[in-house]
Amino acid sequence: MNKNELVSAVAEKAGLTKVDAKKAIDATTEVIADALKAGDKVALIGFGTFSVAERGERQGINPATKQPITIAAKKSAKFKGGAELTAALN
Repeated sequence: MNKNELVSAVAEKAGLTKVDAKKAIDATTEVIADALKAGDKVALIGFGTFSVAERGERQGINPATKQPITIAAKKSAKFKGGAELTAALN
């Protein structure tokens, strides 16, 4: 499902126009991103939790030259599904 399909599905399910549904989805993703940038967790009970995962600096190998390289530390977004979502999938 891409973003346009999500907007259509939300609009239909919530009885909104597609414009309003798109605004709601955009606002939701923006708020989640802002919270993660600030280092906060976003927990949606029954759905899941968005958090920031930190990976330390590590050694790797350049596949073209086979030389060792240092891969810099970085942060990435992480999602862990909640119990209700996991149960619905199984």
